[in-house]
Amino acid sequence: MVVQLKNVILTILLIIASNVTFSKSLNFAVQKDTAQFDKNSNYHQQIGLYEVYKDKQYDIVMLGNSITQGVNWMELLGRTNIANRGISSDILEGFTARIEYIYKLNPKYVFIMGGINDIYNRYPIQDIFKNYTYLISLLKTRNINVVVQSTLYVNPKWKYAEERNKEVENLNNLLESYCKNNNIEFIDLNKKLSKNKVLNIDYTYDGLHLNGKGYKIWGEEVEKMLKKFGY
Repeated sequence: MVVQLKNVILTILLIIASNVTFSKSLNFAVQKDTAQFDKNSNYHQQIGLYEVYKDKQYDIVMLGNSITQGVNWMELLGRTNIANRGISSDILEGFTARIEYIYKLNPKYVFIMGGINDIYNRYPIQDIFKNYTYLISLLKTRNINVVVQSTLYVNPKWKYAEERNKEVENLNNLLESYCKNNNIEFIDLNKKLSKNKVLNIDYTYDGLHLNGKGYKIWGEEVEKMLKKFGY
């Protein structure tokens, strides 16, 4: 009888211990899940490259996601002092997490385009805007001239275009107002690349990413801004 009672108690203790272990594992998993950008394999690949690139100062940095990454900015602008720091699928939290790789280039100008991946990941617009303005504030503390470029609309060829474009519009309205109130340059690329709040099919190959014609227009707008800076 005593032996049976000991066995029952031992079984109960093992069940309790198992549940505690499971609970701790579950909590740990939830904590890790908060870093959404860290799950992006493209992110780690590019960070690994940033680690081995030879240190060099670039006056201009293009910061963004796959839309920024998709072109050779040196060749597009005919400049040798511009670095591409776009990462496919990256979100604004990811931009901020890798900001040290922007600082090490000691740039004079940083052109930012972001937000579309955040929107498609269903982040609330106010949270996206908060992350965006925090990123801007970090760059400004280093006396970097920040240029915000409008988040591009998508074309109906891309999934959920109508719903997401409404969010793109809301985000851009917040960004443009913020820039105006804080003396930050804002380039509304949608005026050139979109029509009726939809990305022009002539400038995209899949509904989201730009083709050569689209990048040509974007590059011209960047050049206009650099000339405005007298650079």
